[in-house]
Amino acid sequence: ILGLAVAFSAAVIALPEDRDQPIRIEADEALRDEKQGFTRYEGNVKMDQGSLHIEADQITVYHNDKEADRVIAVGKPARLQQQPELDKGLIKASADTIEYFKNEDRIQLRENAHIEQEGSIVTGDSIDYLMNEQLVKAGSDKTSDSSRVKVVIPAAVLNEEERDSGTPASK
Repeated sequence: ILGLAVAFSAAVIALPEDRDQPIRIEADEALRDEKQGFTRYEGNVKMDQGSLHIEADQITVYHNDKEADRVIAVGKPARLQQQPELDKGLIKASADTIEYFKNEDRIQLRENAHIEQEGSIVTGDSIDYLMNEQLVKAGSDKTSDSSRVKVVIPAAVLNEEERDSGTPASK
């Protein structure tokens, strides 16, 4: 878990202007339900908000007083990409379901969850990506022996931490 936090600690802040950008969506078809407060887009759906880019088979946008406050993307897999900071590599994520809570600056990846940045990789059954808190939390299906959280941290990251702290990186 420490390696997980270290690998993504500086990497999970989105560009500050992203959340203030308009959401742009392209799809094969759309259905808006004013009563229920959502719009569902289907067929090769692409959504952009600043540097945030999501591709999925279906995206549902839930509205709170005309403003989108929650987005659910479903695909096999749905894919997300975002530029966290100008000097950082792209964050790339995928899962069968991606849920974006705009007001909480939180993304939840469910089922076959995968997130990667600059060679660091985390996989699991679910991953919560808390942008403001600089936190990635991964979970596994505890009822299955084959389901485990897996983390890959490149040697370059460990060597950089060693140089920064002046002590050998723990193994």
